[in-house]
Amino acid sequence: MVEPNLFFNPNVEALPKYNAGLTVAAARAASGREFIARLGSNENPHGCSPAVLEALRKVEFSRYSDPGCEALRAALGAHLGVDPAQIVIGNGSEEMIAAASRAFLKQGATALTVAPSFGLHEIEPLAVGAKVVKVSMTPELGFDIAGLESALAAAPNLFLLPSPWNPVGAALDGPELERVIQATSPATMFLLDEAYREFTSSRIPDGLAALRQSGRPHIVLRTFSKAFGLAGLRVGYAICSSERIARMLSAAKTPFNVNAMAQAAAVAALADQQWMRESAALVLKERERVRLALQAMGLPVAPSEGNFLFVDLQRGSAEVAAALLKQGVIVKPWLEPKYNTFIRASIGSAEENDLFLSSLAGILKPAARYAAAR
Repeated sequence: MVEPNLFFNPNVEALPKYNAGLTVAAARAASGREFIARLGSNENPHGCSPAVLEALRKVEFSRYSDPGCEALRAALGAHLGVDPAQIVIGNGSEEMIAAASRAFLKQGATALTVAPSFGLHEIEPLAVGAKVVKVSMTPELGFDIAGLESALAAAPNLFLLPSPWNPVGAALDGPELERVIQATSPATMFLLDEAYREFTSSRIPDGLAALRQSGRPHIVLRTFSKAFGLAGLRVGYAICSSERIARMLSAAKTPFNVNAMAQAAAVAALADQQWMRESAALVLKERERVRLALQAMGLPVAPSEGNFLFVDLQRGSAEVAAALLKQGVIVKPWLEPKYNTFIRASIGSAEENDLFLSSLAGILKPAARYAAAR
């Protein structure tokens, strides 16, 4: 087909592909196995609260959803102690990353984030023509606070910081967060992505509280996809430091962006905090077991405050991930330059984690024997 007269947005055409991971159907086709260890997308292996299933039975599918997500914003406002007018609901928190990029960046603007990065923290700024600056993790697999302070001195237009950090797992402690906040210019929009907040330990501060106290302009992202087990329904949210910022995000998204099922499910999930906490505790117990097993294999594992582990296989991660797939295990090989020996492995059920560990050990042992023989 000839397309000589069409305009192709060069910003969009040049975007790197988002690594969304594999579906269960693809894994079954590749492995020939029925049971699949789904460890590629940081989902909750325990599903969702029973209260969610009950709420979904009452949804009217023939009617449009509430475009303002009024009930959900009211529930979140009460839960967080925030004016609902400062909360914007998204089709996953990913939509809020795109909205923030549209609202606070333009051609030639600068966005700052970390490396390795959550793909959309780079892709969405690039899509609007912004330049993306990335500060790499330290050799200890943590945040380079001094490097961030130096980059923030240039007053980027948008600062996208994940804590806990997807894919690495590190999270800012109190002094680190304070240093980063103090280094951020009032002319910089600070977007703190706390998608994994519910998995953090007591030493990790509430980023929303810290930013509110600072008085700096900010957006804090959280989601129902992870700890609450609603990944398939796609509902996340942004808490903004002002109504004006919230209006900007709202203007940069589509109407009816969050469907009626997602809204009803999120309200029910938020109300069942006990289920969420118990589910998260089970994940954290398994995370420690898996971490120790990986370290026993001689593999460097980044400290994690999320429901995943970032593991240096010390060899090409894509090849190992392909071999794991043949065993019915989905993990995410990290394809970003300089980090392509790493995989990110979600913490699944005990059965899923056991299959991952045994399969990985079997794949790595022949290579270890070959290295020893040399």
